[in-house]
Amino acid sequence: MDGKPRSDAAPETQQAQTANGQPQGAEERTPAEDSAQQADPELERLQAELEATRKKYDQLARAYQDVNRDREEFKQRLTRERDRMMDVERGNVATTLLEAIDELDRCLVASAQDTSPLAQGVRMIRDALLTKVQGTGIERIQVVGQTFDPNVAEATDMEITTNPDEDQRVVAEVRAGYRLKDRIIRPARVKVAKYIAPAQA
Repeated sequence: MDGKPRSDAAPETQQAQTANGQPQGAEERTPAEDSAQQADPELERLQAELEATRKKYDQLARAYQDVNRDREEFKQRLTRERDRMMDVERGNVATTLLEAIDELDRCLVASAQDTSPLAQGVRMIRDALLTKVQGTGIERIQVVGQTFDPNVAEATDMEITTNPDEDQRVVAEVRAGYRLKDRIIRPARVKVAKYIAPAQA
């Protein structure tokens, strides 16, 4: 030995080394932090894809709702058209029965005071036919005593009146009119009152 004291420890002023060779006090990055920094672009890409998928889903959902709505509207149009065609055919068939009822009505008017079994039989047949017609939804239009309406009746005759309140009122029915729902299948033929002042009558 040379007589000089040995010092195995480094001076206190010497900066300590870390296990991985970096000086103490230097900023250290963990593997998890490095992985998170690398994952940020991947996360943004996935979020963008998710948002695009959500928008596409919303568009498809709206398109599906539109298709369903169009289908329902189409079914409703078909139903309305079918009902309208059935009403037209029902009205055409009923016209034949209405003409027969007209003939029976004329017979009953001519024999209004007749109480014979024949007249009663005619009246029963007429009532039965009218009941069958009304059973299909066809109803007789009530016009006598009402103000004349060219949408439901045809004026075939005129009667002079000196009462201004009776002007343009239906005073008699020449032929009955019928409607099916809101459609006139046969307008009534009527006699209409026309007001003329007494001095001009």
